[in-house]
Amino acid sequence: MAIMNVNPTRMQMTKLKKQLQTARRGHKMLKDKRDELMRQFIEKVQENKRLRDKVERELARCSAHFINASAVMSKKSLDSSLMSSKQQTGIEVKSKNIMSVDVPLFNAVSESPNESDIFPYGFAFTSFELDDAVMSIKELLPDMIRLAELEKCCELMAAEIERTRRRVNSLEHVMIPRYEETIKYISMKLEENDRSSRTRLMKVKDMLLDKAHNYSERY
Repeated sequence: MAIMNVNPTRMQMTKLKKQLQTARRGHKMLKDKRDELMRQFIEKVQENKRLRDKVERELARCSAHFINASAVMSKKSLDSSLMSSKQQTGIEVKSKNIMSVDVPLFNAVSESPNESDIFPYGFAFTSFELDDAVMSIKELLPDMIRLAELEKCCELMAAEIERTRRRVNSLEHVMIPRYEETIKYISMKLEENDRSSRTRLMKVKDMLLDKAHNYSERY
C-alpha cells in the first residue's frame, strides 16, 4: 500500500490520526447505510415479484375477456365501443426519502367521480364479456401503477447500493489502510529521528566531557 506524500512531523501525524478516525466513522456509517438499503431493497424486490406475478395473471384474464368479446362482436363494433372515453385518469407523482434515496410515489387520479364512466359505450349493443374486460382493467390499474412504482424504486435503490458499496470498499481497502501505513511510517521516522538526536547528543556530551576533563563518559 503506497503511503501519502506528507512531511513526517508530529503535527502531520496528529492531523492524519484525526482524519483516520473520521474515515473509520464514515466507513461504519456507510456500512450501516448499505446494510439497511440492502434489507429494504430485498423487501421491495420480493414485493415486486409477488405483484408482477399477480399482474401478469390478471392481464392474461383481461386478455381472455377481450378475446371472448371479439368473438361475439364484430371488429368494427368493438373498435367503435372503445373509441371515446368518458373518464380520464392521470398519475399524481410524489416522492419519499429512503436512506437518502428519493423514490417515487404514484397515485391514480380520476377526473370523473362517477365509476360508471369507465364504460365508454352503452350496454344495449355490447357483450357482457366486454364489460368484464373493461372492469377487470379498471380493477387492475392500481396494481399496475404500484408495480411501476416498485420497479422504479428498486432501480434507484440498486444504483444507490452500488454507489455506497464502492465508497465502503474505497474506504476499507484504500483510504483507511493508506492512513494507517502513513501514520506508521511517520511514527517510525520520528522514532528514528529521536534515536539519531539522542546519539548526537551523547556524542556531543562525550566531546564536551573529554574537552573539559580529558575523559569520555561511556554508557
